[in-house]
Amino acid sequence: MSQTDEVITLQIKSRETEVVSLQIPVEAMRSLEEVATSRDMSIDGLLKFYIGQGLRQDAAKLFSDRLLEKTFATTSAVLARHIDSKEEISIIIREIQAEVVR
Repeated sequence: MSQTDEVITLQIKSRETEVVSLQIPVEAMRSLEEVATSRDMSIDGLLKFYIGQGLRQDAAKLFSDRLLEKTFATTSAVLARHIDSKEEISIIIREIQAEVVR
């Protein structure tokens, strides 16, 4: 078998689901139908895609925020072992936070 004749197998694991009922404005529903048709998808599939995409982004942001919080706490603890002034430590942490936000 050559490299171009590779067989790719897609295995989808079924997961437990729950039915949700939503009220969506008529204009939004029309837009969903239009986009779903253009992507050759069902409206259900498109909604699941949008929800999954948004959920992954929000979960990544939460993880990142928790990691930064823990990093700042650890950094403060390390600085406290080397610097006696709590005010100076606070200034350094604020400076680091400002650099991270940029």
